[in-house]
Amino acid sequence: MADQAAVSHTEHVAETPPPRKRRLPLPTAALSPLALLILWEIAARLGWIEVQFFPAPTTIAETFWQMTRTSQFWSDIGISLSRMAVGFTMGAVPGLLVGLAMGLFRPARSVFQPLIAAIYPLPKIALLPLILLIFGLGEMSKYVIVAIGVFFLMAINSMAGVMNVPAIYFDVARNLKASRWKMYFTVALPGALPGIFTGLRICVGTALLLLVAAEFVGANEGIGYRVWWAWSVFWVKTMYVGFAVIALLGFALTYAVEYLERRFLPWQGR
Repeated sequence: MADQAAVSHTEHVAETPPPRKRRLPLPTAALSPLALLILWEIAARLGWIEVQFFPAPTTIAETFWQMTRTSQFWSDIGISLSRMAVGFTMGAVPGLLVGLAMGLFRPARSVFQPLIAAIYPLPKIALLPLILLIFGLGEMSKYVIVAIGVFFLMAINSMAGVMNVPAIYFDVARNLKASRWKMYFTVALPGALPGIFTGLRICVGTALLLLVAAEFVGANEGIGYRVWWAWSVFWVKTMYVGFAVIALLGFALTYAVEYLERRFLPWQGR
């Protein structure tokens, strides 16, 4: 009887799925930024900080509300998002394909890995003068700087994702006489999805950072241009509104990637 009870208990434990990790709910995740804003507001009201350089959050919020009622505000956001989308696509798609190829095929890894190892550490912002020299001050220079930053991150994370796929999956595919293309899209790509989504989360922030930097010097529209213009005329509140817009966009895009990850990888339990 004791043996049967032990076996029954073991089977029950084996059949019980592991507890899912719960993602921090949005209200809880907002507590630390809210606490920082409250401390900032108190410091500004009590004169502990110079409001000429650090205006109170309520003052920035008032300016933000006023700016949202102008067409220029929404035009700048739309232009920056469209530039980011184009540059992101230009970098993410080739980066994904190269990363999958590097993870699957040793010759591809031998060719691309030394190049990526040598070029990836270069600060992408440092390449901006060269990109402006080649592509000029038009839209292409913004696309290219974003694409360069995204390409390397996607390639590295996609390769890592493929190489973390258990080798038995590839052995099964070979035994079933799967072609290289089938192995590419039915084994490597699904198995690499966790690494790919990790790369996407990093790429979103990097793309936004590089775009804003490019708009500082090579644009007359967009969020980055508006921040730089506000600094040049010392409109500090407008500059902080630009910072807030960048932060909110980064927050929203990161949560969008996490939402897609939960839809495509429900077993991850995020």
